[in-house]
Amino acid sequence: MRVAGIMSGTSLDGVDVAIVDIETKRSAFKIKPVAFRSKLYPKAVREAILGVSNSMTHTAAIARLSFLLGEIYSEAMIETCRWGKVPLDSVALIGIHGQTIFHEGAPVEFLGRRIASTFQIGEAAVVAERTGIHTISNFRERDIAAGGQGAPLVPYVDYLLFRDSRTGCVALNIGGIANVTILPARARKDQVVAFDTGPGNMVIDALVLRFTEAQENLDRGGRIAQRSHVHARLLDSMLADPYFAIAPPKTCGREQFGAEFVSGLIATGIPLEELIATATELTARTITDAIRKTGFTEVIASGGGVRNRFLMRRIAALLAGVRISTTAEFGIDPQAKEAIAFAVLACEFVKRSPANLPSATGARLQVRLGKSSPAR
Repeated sequence: MRVAGIMSGTSLDGVDVAIVDIETKRSAFKIKPVAFRSKLYPKAVREAILGVSNSMTHTAAIARLSFLLGEIYSEAMIETCRWGKVPLDSVALIGIHGQTIFHEGAPVEFLGRRIASTFQIGEAAVVAERTGIHTISNFRERDIAAGGQGAPLVPYVDYLLFRDSRTGCVALNIGGIANVTILPARARKDQVVAFDTGPGNMVIDALVLRFTEAQENLDRGGRIAQRSHVHARLLDSMLADPYFAIAPPKTCGREQFGAEFVSGLIATGIPLEELIATATELTARTITDAIRKTGFTEVIASGGGVRNRFLMRRIAALLAGVRISTTAEFGIDPQAKEAIAFAVLACEFVKRSPANLPSATGARLQVRLGKSSPAR
């Protein structure tokens, strides 16, 4: 089956579209990449998403933005097919993650009830209508309804792609938030452990945006961090954040490491270059602290963070004796893995197969994920 996955993550840099051919026969699972392309968000759209993320805002802005993102996702899908010379009508299914604007996987008191919640925008009905392709969306809600945190969901796909009968490994993704999937040798689904380690690119990107007066939104190759130095006391203070001491399953996002967190860093008066270097070290330290505890010596990395050469060198230095590769060794573009994951989750939905891992999300049981927007 030819399936597309559309992913827009916490980095808010744009939309990734991956088209893959998926073959499933009994226990065999094969993915053949067909096309992958990224479409950057226009500056005004990125600012609008930031404006409604983890904030009190008018419902009209959210509703309008959700339908606008549906149009942008559709355009990105059609452009990817055109760019990759893939006939649009050869794609049977689309899975879209949507743009998360609020995620609170752990229950809180609300109007007399304990409620966990999540909210992704990007109207799937628009995608189905514009492309004529059956579209699956809203993958997180059912896991939350089953007592989970609604994240992380990609570990199910890590399990399918990277589990090995002889060697345990850690699948690392460095997006806006960094996360790990711990895969023991010959792992069963209930033996997979996965969680968000903390900020990936999110804090670095926000500081770079401020440092460059909005001319750049990422530290290309880690050049800014590399030419400064780490503020030791600030790093120690950040490492003392209660999130890092929580045992998995756990998940985080802009609620913990977004605008308020970054504003607190800037308020210290420490030069921005030094803050960028310190935030980069925070990402490296929290990732490697999580990986070292596994005892595994094989790491398979993906996500936009792998392009930050300085960050990857720091991770390698802190993990002496551990082999670090990327998903490219498995034929998967490191930028494309999460988009591919939602193509796989869409495929599992139409097969009526459960696709969460309770050991990763904390759900009471495995459930079928997603909501359907059929093609016309």
